[in-house]
Formats: sequence, C-alpha cells, structure tokens
Amino acid sequence: MRSEAVNRVKLVFTLFDTDGNGVLVSDDFRLMSSRVAAAVPGAEETRKHAMQAGFTRYWNTLAGELDTDHDGQITYDEYQACVLSPERFNGAIDEFAAGFARLGDLDGSGMVTRPVFTGMLRGVGFDLPNIEALFEALGPDDADRVGVDVWEAEIKSFYAPDKGGIPADLLAPSPAA
Repeated sequence: MRSEAVNRVKLVFTLFDTDGNGVLVSDDFRLMSSRVAAAVPGAEETRKHAMQAGFTRYWNTLAGELDTDHDGQITYDEYQACVLSPERFNGAIDEFAAGFARLGDLDGSGMVTRPVFTGMLRGVGFDLPNIEALFEALGPDDADRVGVDVWEAEIKSFYAPDKGGIPADLLAPSPAA
C-alpha cells in the first residue's frame, strides 16, 4: 500500500467526519451529500439523487463490512482497512465516483466547468488551492472544463491503494509538503 493512498484516505476520513467526533456515522454521509448537492444548484434532481445514492452506498458498504458490533460508528482504523481493500470496496467506489462526477455535468455535454468542479469539492471540504491544482492536472479544455469520464476515473484512482504520483494526490499533499 502506497503512502500517498494512506494520506488520501486520512484526509477523506477527516472531511467525512462532519461533526469531528472521530468516527463516521450515517448522518455524516447525509450531511456531506447535502452539502455537495447544495453546491450545484443547477443540477438535475436525478443527478443529485444518483450522487446521494453513491454516498449512501459508500456508507452502507462501510457499515456492512465493518460495523460488527452494530453501534453505527466506523473508526479511522476500520475505515482504512475497508477503503483500501479493493475487493471489499470497489463496487461502492464505482457508484460513488459515477454519481459524484456526473452531478457536475449540468448541460449533458460530458464536461464539468471549473466553477462547478470547485464548488462540489469545496462542498466536501477540500482546500481551494488543492482543488485548483487538481483541475489543472486533469487537463481542462479551452472552455475551462474537464471531462466527466476523466474526473470519474481520477476519483477511483484516489481510493486505489496501489496508486501514487497521480493528480488526485494534489488534494491531499503529504504532511511534509
């Protein structure tokens, strides 16, 4: 497992822990998906529902795989063990990545504009300079848009334990950076 992957997972855990209590609960995922939906007011309701379904599946996979005592909470150690195990989490990540990236395609062109991309990732809680760096690394076109397919693939790479030196690393710079 690459250190970059562990660093990305630590950051996401912190962002998903919306109340900062050190554990993930279903309400964290509901709140996060609501924040992202609010960041894209022009999105179709069907796309918002697909994105929210992705967050729900993400949570349900975590809870189903890890919450053996049925207390409704996932610790960081439990989270890392599941998220960085593709055989346990790929289906949830696929749905999450598709719903999230496609939410930003407001006009059905297969592209996401910089303001929408930025708003969605700010809704998650990523820092603006990191978002801007990622957008540039994804190779925007002359109209300042990135492809939904490119973004979806990068979201999947974000969760891949064997990937490092990828554009998604820009969202979670190493502690020494």
